[in-house]
Amino acid sequence: MKEIMKTGIILFLICAVSAGLCGIVNSVTAPVIAENLIREREAALAVAAGEYTVGDEVAIDTPNANVAYTILDGDEVAGYVFELNANGYGGAMTIIASYYPDGELISAQLTTNSETPGLGKNAENSWYMDMFRGLGGENPLPVTSSDLSADDAAAVSGATVTFTGVSTALRNGSELAKSLGGGV
Repeated sequence: MKEIMKTGIILFLICAVSAGLCGIVNSVTAPVIAENLIREREAALAVAAGEYTVGDEVAIDTPNANVAYTILDGDEVAGYVFELNANGYGGAMTIIASYYPDGELISAQLTTNSETPGLGKNAENSWYMDMFRGLGGENPLPVTSSDLSADDAAAVSGATVTFTGVSTALRNGSELAKSLGGGV
């Protein structure tokens, strides 16, 4: 009985020390991680805005986007930047994308994701999002890989779920930009 108690106390102490150390590490790293996420988001917004200036946050009520900002050319609304929600093979994804008021995609960047390296992770590359650039206004965004050129379809082969998630999110963003139009 004494041996069991001794083992139990030792295990309890090991767990208590481990939990305390984890708490200390978390208190040190959590603010740094939060700061890095803010910087990463601001950098993605700047890339999405391109030659335009990121303006004020726009109130939106949609499950497809977390936040929206105007992009300005001087004092005029040139378009919008959205933080879009998407679902891929690895789960939830976040895409920061900019649009003209007619719904044409200016730029897009996949930020948060857990996609498969070498397949779905390709959506993080600029060439991947270039397949969608300039579409969404008069020219519709692709719905399936069969809507792409042969080269682009081959590039997304093996990552159909990621492609579908990205294309759906970008289409939703295009529709949102059209609904907001040129005025806020």
